[in-house]
Amino acid sequence: MLRSIKSLSGYKIHAKDGDMGKVYEFFFDDEAWTIRYLVIDTGTWLPGRKVLISPLFAISNPDWKSQTFPVDLTKEQVKNSPEVDVDKPVSRQHQIELHKYYGWPAYWSPGVAAGAPPVTPVVTQIAKEKATREEEKGDPHLRSTREVTGYHIHATDGEIGHVEDFIVDDESWIIRYMIVDTRNWLPGRKVLVSPAWVKKVSWSDEMVDVDLSRKSIKDSPEYDPSAPINQEYEMRLYDFYGRPKYWL
Repeated sequence: MLRSIKSLSGYKIHAKDGDMGKVYEFFFDDEAWTIRYLVIDTGTWLPGRKVLISPLFAISNPDWKSQTFPVDLTKEQVKNSPEVDVDKPVSRQHQIELHKYYGWPAYWSPGVAAGAPPVTPVVTQIAKEKATREEEKGDPHLRSTREVTGYHIHATDGEIGHVEDFIVDDESWIIRYMIVDTRNWLPGRKVLVSPAWVKKVSWSDEMVDVDLSRKSIKDSPEYDPSAPINQEYEMRLYDFYGRPKYWL
């Protein structure tokens, strides 16, 4: 099912032996447009600390009704995990340490696809050497959903609005759409843009260029934030733009 990232913020995280915090934000890979980590605010349990949890390899059977993510970890495991300062760029080396500690596959290694089930982790010497070089500057492809929210969206012939939210597949954790708020151009209207239609992202300028015209966006099937996104709506959207459907 497709869900809004903002709607998942604040979900409770339940370890094998009790609650350990709430979802604060998400880190995604800007090459695969896949959520790689949930950032968990541990509240009064571990004051002042936020931890990273992989949704693909730690979360099973989310309880959507109670807004709870059960994780296959104990609180002691999480408490003793490698500390990562999530307020700074997260380096590949930090990710390697985290994945080795938990026994998670290295998603950046060849053969580990988005949504793949857990396998024996393999971290190559090449990956280690690359991680060492990236240690200081952080992983250049790991982005914060909070940071990217608000980025300006430009069509082929002008600005259309800004990123308001993301729509994610709750099984594969792939980002399927950005929700664009067009309030300064089309008041009261929000539109969906697939990452597949993005031409370029200028992270330094906080700008996303999409391969769509303003007129096509204006005439596209209207997006209703209060209604679930079903495949009928997605088919109309993709047919309107004449783009290949990701589910085929």
